[in-house]
Amino acid sequence: MERRLSDGKNESGDGVLRRRAFEIVFRSDTYAGKAFDVLLILIILASVLVVMLQSVEDLNQRFGTAFLRLEWFFTLLFTAEYLVRLWCVHKPLRYAGSFFGVIDLLAVLPSYLALVLTGATSVLVIRLLRILRLFRVLKLSRYVSASSLLIQAMKQSLSKIVVFLFAVLSFVVIFGAMLHMIEGPEHGFTSIPQSVYWAIVTLTTVGYGDIVPQTVAGKALASIVMVCGYGVIAVPTGIYASELRGAMLQRRASQKCPECSATGHEEDAAYCRKCGARLREPEIFQGE
Repeated sequence: MERRLSDGKNESGDGVLRRRAFEIVFRSDTYAGKAFDVLLILIILASVLVVMLQSVEDLNQRFGTAFLRLEWFFTLLFTAEYLVRLWCVHKPLRYAGSFFGVIDLLAVLPSYLALVLTGATSVLVIRLLRILRLFRVLKLSRYVSASSLLIQAMKQSLSKIVVFLFAVLSFVVIFGAMLHMIEGPEHGFTSIPQSVYWAIVTLTTVGYGDIVPQTVAGKALASIVMVCGYGVIAVPTGIYASELRGAMLQRRASQKCPECSATGHEEDAAYCRKCGARLREPEIFQGE
């Protein structure tokens, strides 16, 4: 079977089938593509539910065989879907290395690893990440655009936050060593690593309470660590908020007017500063 293309060339039956499979598997602007994505999301939710129920010992003892069969049913189904995706795209290796390609592979890999590694099936809950396709199905591109802005701000603030975290790490090591010297093994601070663990728990305001200082000097030092703990949250938050605002200003300033192509607009501008045309949000999300 051949199909004549617009340029006069004939397309083989295999080419027609691949193009049709691509439209169903990767496109969501058609009825078949949207139905496929919705069905896939429902199957993903069902597979994750099976993995979660399988971890409940009582249920696993009663329905273990059924859970195992369902798990392999979903695994083989996702494996077939993954192979179809590789078959119908023009550049299979490029898709395999993309974000969704890696997630699709990780959705089936743990089941095969479980044949040689005990407990690997618990990682199958990573299939839940495949529901990110819901953004494409429901046309939520503006949310993906917002997420790219958050990621951009995170990258820009990464170096500053790393420096801050290194300072915090030095801080907890020093205070842990001091508390080990003050309290000693008789109060539970048996080593410097154990004392550093206490300093981390205290500084992050978690406060498990499994190790507590008993002496006056130890309690005084602990009070200082507790007060400093507020800065652990405040400083990175301030750094990230500053970079996020900068990324928002940069995004708006670089946006071109659809009418006159002018740039340099204000952060909250809805209309072009030159011609008055309404500004459109930049198209960030391009799908798979």
